[in-house]
Amino acid sequence: MNSDSDLQIAGDILEVPHLLQARREHPATVAEFVGLARSVAADRSQWEHLVEYDATTRWYHRLRTGPGYEVWLLSWVPGQGSGLHDHGPSSGVLTVLDGTLTERTERGTRALGAGAQRVFAPGYVHEVVNDTLEPAISLHVYFPGLTEMPMHTACARRTGSEPVDAVTA
Repeated sequence: MNSDSDLQIAGDILEVPHLLQARREHPATVAEFVGLARSVAADRSQWEHLVEYDATTRWYHRLRTGPGYEVWLLSWVPGQGSGLHDHGPSSGVLTVLDGTLTERTERGTRALGAGAQRVFAPGYVHEVVNDTLEPAISLHVYFPGLTEMPMHTACARRTGSEPVDAVTA
């Protein structure tokens, strides 16, 4: 009778290097981009000192780039908005860091508080506005990197792709 166990014979399967998937240096899936946005949001030291507020125009700063993606930091004083737009061929993750933003689409209006995220595909048409009396800060991850942002009029809204319902708080 042999008393060797499979573990003694083959070793720990989780420690066999050729069976382990190498950790990626950069995100490649939607879930990984959502994770990137959450990790940047959670580490205020990466972005808080960079934030500025501009009463005349929305302030934005490219925080990070990687192969095929960009991370942007935006501030919104009361009343500022993006206008109705899409992101061309880019998908994205919008994360509210501070304050509350309102997202308007042809499907309706949704308030997004700190911690809320929206995930959207290319062609998704929306408008983001700070309808409150307090400033707001948001983080935007675009993949591939943002190359265009076509503006739309309310009467010319496209049906476009709807976002994954990923609003979290």
